[in-house]
Amino acid sequence: MIILSYIKVIDAHCHLDDDAYSTDVRTVIEKAKMKGIIAIINCSLGPNYIPRGIALKEAYPNFIFLTFGLMPYELDEKLFTETIRLIKKYKEHIVGIGEVGLDYYWIRDHEKRKIMIERFREFIHLAQAMKLPLVIHSRSAGKYAISVLIEENARNVLMHSFDGASSWVMRGVEAGFYFSVPTSVVYSTQKQRMLSVLPLENTLLESDSPVLSPIKGERNEPSNIIEYSLPKIAELKKVDVSVIAEETTKNAIKLFNLPISY
Repeated sequence: MIILSYIKVIDAHCHLDDDAYSTDVRTVIEKAKMKGIIAIINCSLGPNYIPRGIALKEAYPNFIFLTFGLMPYELDEKLFTETIRLIKKYKEHIVGIGEVGLDYYWIRDHEKRKIMIERFREFIHLAQAMKLPLVIHSRSAGKYAISVLIEENARNVLMHSFDGASSWVMRGVEAGFYFSVPTSVVYSTQKQRMLSVLPLENTLLESDSPVLSPIKGERNEPSNIIEYSLPKIAELKKVDVSVIAEETTKNAIKLFNLPISY
């Protein structure tokens, strides 16, 4: 374990409203603050989690920020409609829309994929109308998600934990998209390949807690960014950890328009 007390970073994507933190979320947050996390973007997915996200934000103002979305494989019409309603209702509480997008790992049926794509376009249009950035889920569908985003002239896009080919990373970079590197980069060869072609000016850091832990089989936490993935990213990019921290933090502040001075 490496502790870098002089480093300050932002966790650009996690799920602290998940049941995995039902008994100790405050401990997890305080640990993150102590280790050098200066802000967390919590992603609340659907009507069951949005109220939890709001409660976290109210408990930690100017530290926890929110995005609201719905997993692409959640195809229930009522869930989709209610999520849209809540995004509009709580616009002042959020800094982005997502995660939303495509998931071709769980959804194989062609007709269901067509529904998923149409809903993805609706979320893109909503973000454009509300002038909010998008956080994109694209499991096993990276090139398709990026193609739709480009077709819709989407701007201010974060490709969260992208699992596609490096050539599509570059297509996203050319379109001005950001990519967040999860803590699993310590062992994931795919994430390491992505990082090898990803410019720092397009890079953010994420934990995706409680999943994608740098230690397989353990629950993930935001503090693992500093303890594990940040040193690994600095090693792979061949620059000092302070450079990675500064650039990714500036990128997160810019993308989400965070009220943080750095």
